[in-house]
Amino acid sequence: MHSIEDDYRRVLDELDNEYAAFHKIGAGAYSPGLEKTLTLAKRLGNPQDRYRCIHVGGTNGKGSTAHTLAAVLHEAGYKVGLYTSPHILDFRERIRVDGRMIEKEAVVGFMDKFRKLRGDLQPSYFEAVTLMAFDYFAECKVDIAVVEVGLGGRIDSTNIIHPMLSVITNISLDHTALLGSTEEAIAVEKAGIIKPGVPVVIGRAEGAVRKVFADKAEAESAPIYFASDNVCFTSSGLSDGFMCYCNTKWGDIRGELTGVCQIENSSTIMTALDVLEGESVVIPAGAVRRGFEGVCRLTGLSGRWMHIADRPEIICDTGHNIGGWRYLGPALKEIAAKRRLHVVLGFVSDKDVDNIMEQLPADACYYFATPGVERGREAASTAAAAAGHGIHGQVYDTVAEALVAAELSATEDDTIFIGGSTFIVADALASIANS
Repeated sequence: MHSIEDDYRRVLDELDNEYAAFHKIGAGAYSPGLEKTLTLAKRLGNPQDRYRCIHVGGTNGKGSTAHTLAAVLHEAGYKVGLYTSPHILDFRERIRVDGRMIEKEAVVGFMDKFRKLRGDLQPSYFEAVTLMAFDYFAECKVDIAVVEVGLGGRIDSTNIIHPMLSVITNISLDHTALLGSTEEAIAVEKAGIIKPGVPVVIGRAEGAVRKVFADKAEAESAPIYFASDNVCFTSSGLSDGFMCYCNTKWGDIRGELTGVCQIENSSTIMTALDVLEGESVVIPAGAVRRGFEGVCRLTGLSGRWMHIADRPEIICDTGHNIGGWRYLGPALKEIAAKRRLHVVLGFVSDKDVDNIMEQLPADACYYFATPGVERGREAASTAAAAAGHGIHGQVYDTVAEALVAAELSATEDDTIFIGGSTFIVADALASIANS
């Protein structure tokens, strides 16, 4: 007789081996079009239509935005589903209700059902897991589901929902082979989540990118709100380990997420909360303050300028494209100017690492590592790219080995940063958990 642990491991093996997964093989797993997802959703009874949704897209910040919105809505008294990707340590991180991960039994039960109804259709990993989330939220009778776009927007599997609000955080160059080689082209794909008559909040957008969103919203008769036009707080700054936002409409707010990029994210989130209140979603001021202050505890969010240890200070961040490194680079340079900085660094093979290398401080100690996924970029290749920018360091086969080397070299007053890829952070956190 199989235990639930045996059945759960079997299902994860099935997902990993029988469903094409972007996090493993990259573009080969990208399944364009929504027809397959729509057909399978119909066979499931269209669970995505049984609750209200908020759709969150963008190049960077969509995870922080989705988690914070979910935390605030939970604190406001709603039963909230949250769907995000990728996971860091546990597959079940992707699907949560009120912060709790989907049960192993529910994962197994869905896949047993899904295996029978999919027939001769061959969905991707992401399509299958998206439908699992939508079905689970319906089973749990959530009030609101916050759904993060996987990749792009227009033909992303999540785009079968009919949200009450769409949010697009920002645009920068990422996944250019799939989404387009310019910010305007990528914006067109991201704008695909704008629905007829559904309000949309845009985070950072300038020039031609702003026009893409404005034109799409006009074509869809969708009310559009640019967070950059909305004064959400009079000042912001780091204090006592929190990012503080002064004089918001909900009072002074302390944010648990402290990276500099969170200032922009918070403006987007607050604008979205403004719009939701206009859509008859009741959100008390205390819920906003508690949601911002406890987002990691309330939703399980990790990997965003995350402090892992002190003496030496260890920080990790999942930022993995040029948009994210525009914030990470200056933050690391500021640290390097004050104390010795050690950087455990690695990427996946489809990233534009040259542009990222330009953001890195040259006066740091580097430990190049290979992420433990099929599309991980070899550490030697990363080191060669870094050398072209005057950055040199040691090469390691695994993140665990690189982290050990950094810890042995660092003094108590130094800082170790781990990043470059979600998978580098995942490998590091797994290594720390097992040590």
